[in-house]
Amino acid sequence: MITKKQFLIRFIVGNMLLFILLGPFIVFYGPFHSLTYVTVGTILTSRHPQVADFFLSDEKIAEITQKYGNTSVTVEPVIQHIDHKIDDEENGIRIENIEGKYFKGIVMLVRDPLQIEVAVTKEIGIAGQRLSELVTAEGAVAGMNAGGFYDPNSQGNGAYPDGITVRDGQLIHENLNAAKGANLIGFNKEGKLILRTVSAKELSSGIIGDLGIRHAVSFEPNLILNGEPQIKGDGGWGLAPRTGIGQKADGTVIFVVIDGRQPDWSMGATLRDLMNIFIEYGAENAANLDGGSSTELFYQGQIVNKLWNIYGERYMPTAFVVMPEKKPRGVGQN
Repeated sequence: MITKKQFLIRFIVGNMLLFILLGPFIVFYGPFHSLTYVTVGTILTSRHPQVADFFLSDEKIAEITQKYGNTSVTVEPVIQHIDHKIDDEENGIRIENIEGKYFKGIVMLVRDPLQIEVAVTKEIGIAGQRLSELVTAEGAVAGMNAGGFYDPNSQGNGAYPDGITVRDGQLIHENLNAAKGANLIGFNKEGKLILRTVSAKELSSGIIGDLGIRHAVSFEPNLILNGEPQIKGDGGWGLAPRTGIGQKADGTVIFVVIDGRQPDWSMGATLRDLMNIFIEYGAENAANLDGGSSTELFYQGQIVNKLWNIYGERYMPTAFVVMPEKKPRGVGQN
């Protein structure tokens, strides 16, 4: 005879199995269209985009992403709470915790844009490095993951930075899509954040020098251009850990990292959320950087956000690092 406890256990297990079996069909074919759009966008920008192919045709995936991405631009407050964390006057840095409806993240404000540099793995083409290693090797105060990478050998070790990589005014590496070029995200000699598409022809003609670019990487999309919001709909990439960089009119650089894929902590943010965070912080220009399991902020020897990657820090090719603030001659000297 089945006891009440055994019945309850069987009931719970049975319902869990039913949910597991029916869940994907409800998500992909059910009546909740917004859930379908967000889920597909999230999967397509994860490490395993092929999962969507098990349930949907290429035509249906294209229809979903196009429909959800090609709507109006929505500017709205998304930060529900800001908690001051650190004021580092010595290096001109302020760090704040932020929280939205579905996300938690960290914003770092850097007063002097000339402190921002690009760190590049010392074994480019062989292996990437952890962010902590990149920051430490540069003698930097802080750092954040930067550009994307491509993986010709399917090793996932961050050896090859994608697009354009510039360090100290020198082109370090390039992998441009011949048809559409690459989205350059970098700082010129005056410390101004430059966001623009660079073609292979422009690159070969010396556009990096013409623009006075000191440090740059590539990723996409741009979130704000000269004060104009750029993301339509939710951006079509779903909820995920996000990384972004922006700049205010006074030159202050804004680093943003949003934790994600952690239901007990933070689900993540859409590209629209990320854009609106930068708008709330007064950015005139801002761009999305490589997110997902790469999302990380490192400050004074510690990881300050909550990594999604269960294996710890990811190996990456590039990082934006914050060098110690340079003081005028005579300040702090005897």
